Amino acid sequence: MEIKTETDRLILREIIEADDLALFELDSNPEVCIYLGNNPVKNLEESQEIIKFIQIQYAENGIGRWAVILKETNEFIGWCGLKLYKEALNHHINFYELGYRFMPKYWGKGFATEAAKASLNYGFNKLKQEKIFAITDINNLKSIHVLEKIGFKIKEKFMYDNEEHFWLECQKESNTF
Repeated sequence: MEIKTETDRLILREIIEADDLALFELDSNPEVCIYLGNNPVKNLEESQEIIKFIQIQYAENGIGRWAVILKETNEFIGWCGLKLYKEALNHHINFYELGYRFMPKYWGKGFATEAAKASLNYGFNKLKQEKIFAITDINNLKSIHVLEKIGFKIKEKFMYDNEEHFWLECQKESNTF
């Protein structure tokens, strides 16, 4: 397990096999999945397969979503980080996309903003990216708020997984962190 970055309250580290139960708790929650095609995972094996997929991304791309650990309790509270898209999506290819997902009991406490800022900082400073993208359902107002708060701008609407989504962009020079 490699720690990738830290904030005042959080550790962002690679997702490991031991995270399977926490990831299952997160991804099986219908409230968490409401803007994700409403398709919660159904069993622990699905979460274990997701972890294997993410670990392949680490090996192949040097990046993938990270576990977000609350320093105070050492508890897995969600995930956040960058994913390298090598396939075309919305007329883009080979780009980094910021994503995050948290347990509902941690919503509204600033953890998504804190973890997303740390991930952007990593992308701009360690990966030397000039632009990072994000995708969110147009009805996910809380996620839109987090993304705009950390410097993302809505560029357009597009269809993704048969739902209307916003395509957002954040440029390195527009951020001060």
